[in-house]
Amino acid sequence: MEKRKPLKRKEEMKPVSRDHHHSLLLCWKIRTAFKNQVAVERVKKYADWFYQEHVLPHFELEEKYIFPVLGNEDELVKQALAEHRRLKRLFENEEEPLKSLSLIEEELEKHIRFEERVLFEKVQEIATAGELKAIELHHASGEFKENTEDVFWV
Repeated sequence: MEKRKPLKRKEEMKPVSRDHHHSLLLCWKIRTAFKNQVAVERVKKYADWFYQEHVLPHFELEEKYIFPVLGNEDELVKQALAEHRRLKRLFENEEEPLKSLSLIEEELEKHIRFEERVLFEKVQEIATAGELKAIELHHASGEFKENTEDVFWV
């Protein structure tokens, strides 16, 4: 198995990567729920909350302040935007929640790995100090606030 070297994040980008960590935990929570046969409605309710409180603000930050560093014509940005659209459709799909949650679990993790390992690496290479400062300033400040109303993953 290939050993990956640890990713180095510039200080201004670290809060965005922490957002990704919490989204990876969402994927884990969904997998855990499926393994433990938790009612789909409970998982969907949590995923809906997470989407509104964390995913949408995160996508907005990326689309307004991170992706413009590379430009909208950059192939990596085009891929990330397409993945954002797909993930939004999955989160907002009310018709087949089990199927949507399963796809969210898979596709969100893949999307985060792509952004962390490929897109953010390129952004860090070319971003100016001003662009990095703008990313830091516009990141929703504060600690991650968990929804403990129904901790189905415990």
